Amino acid sequence: MADDLTSITAAPLVDKFGRSISYLRLSVTDRCDLRCTYCMSERMQFLPKSDLLTLEELDRVANVFIDRGVRKIRITGGEPLVRKDIADLFERLGKRFGSGLDELTLTTNGTMLAKHAEGLYQAGVRRVNVSLDSIIPERFAEITRRGNLQQVMQGIEAALAAGLKIKINTVALKHQNADEIPSMVEWAHGLGMDMTLIEVMPLGETGEDRFDQYLPLPMIRDELDARWTLTPLPKVDANGGPSSYVRIQETGGKLGFITPLTNNFCAGCNRVRVTCTGRIYMCLGQDDHVDLRAALRDTPGDNTALNEALDKALGAKPEKHDFRIERPGAAPALPRHMSTTGG
Repeated sequence: MADDLTSITAAPLVDKFGRSISYLRLSVTDRCDLRCTYCMSERMQFLPKSDLLTLEELDRVANVFIDRGVRKIRITGGEPLVRKDIADLFERLGKRFGSGLDELTLTTNGTMLAKHAEGLYQAGVRRVNVSLDSIIPERFAEITRRGNLQQVMQGIEAALAAGLKIKINTVALKHQNADEIPSMVEWAHGLGMDMTLIEVMPLGETGEDRFDQYLPLPMIRDELDARWTLTPLPKVDANGGPSSYVRIQETGGKLGFITPLTNNFCAGCNRVRVTCTGRIYMCLGQDDHVDLRAALRDTPGDNTALNEALDKALGAKPEKHDFRIERPGAAPALPRHMSTTGG
């Protein structure tokens, strides 16, 4: 067990800009059962399973982060629920509630949520983000290149029935769902779910031109503001999150905007990402990373090297990302895919 390992007494994780790291996004797989047009290639080549950290290693990494001040962990992918025995990891991490960990959650495409919803709740998960870009079946299938909307809807229904609070994450796509955003907001809020709109991010080759997909969210916000009464909400906690939120008077729900291209959101960043292969990326929009896998496997009974690797990583955390989509046909800002990094 991770908590049986000897470890140096390590200080809380703080970067050179004075930002405390309290949020870990931990990827458990690069695999996904969908092939969304803005995320990955239709013929995506996934990593060999032998390259992935074991569930025991993922648990060990997470526990070291918790010991150093991380209070929230989000399990990501790829699609995290396709990982074999993933329920075991949730159960293990759930044991840290009341002992450093405040929140355990995940981001999912919802296709396997019906199977896992009850188990997630029993493990201590209370909130789930579901990535969903259309509620029109044919359009959903087109965006995902293979998805079944009914399967996702059944997952959402099961999650709500299990007591999980859901937030819908929707990537705004100029030609594929821009006209549908108001109806999606009404649908989500009607079920008591908050929603966040996200600008497309230029990560990895997908076979699509992201300039042609890119829809600036200030434009969408102006259109929604003309339709409804949007009241900006203050950030009531220091979560360092990228979203700015409004309350829509007519629907009663919250709507968030994540704008990596039109409005850099990095000033309060409190997070890092660890990939399923053990690389820690200090910034989604930068390629600098530190390999934690060697520290894990070379010293299986001691976390000293792992803590030293985290110190090295935090010293290299940049002030902000450099996302840009400037012209048609432009190459991605970074060659790696979002599914490789962890969403």
